[in-house]
Amino acid sequence: MYNIKVKEKFSENIKALRAESNISQVGLAKAIGVTQQCVSECENMKTEPTLSYLWLLADYFGVSLDVLCGRADE
Repeated sequence: MYNIKVKEKFSENIKALRAESNISQVGLAKAIGVTQQCVSECENMKTEPTLSYLWLLADYFGVSLDVLCGRADE
């Protein structure tokens, strides 16, 4: 089950990865082909990310899905 702790860790990780890459929500959205609203809603835990969205993010940031979702360290 996708619980609140996983959502929180995912949210924290996306924000941290964006900060490390110095990219805005708009910039990330354009880079991976989604809307800024999609990025914002996932970061703010309003929606759950789809698997395809997770893959796009993992590939963009060069991390595994486990790292992205907080199941493993880099």
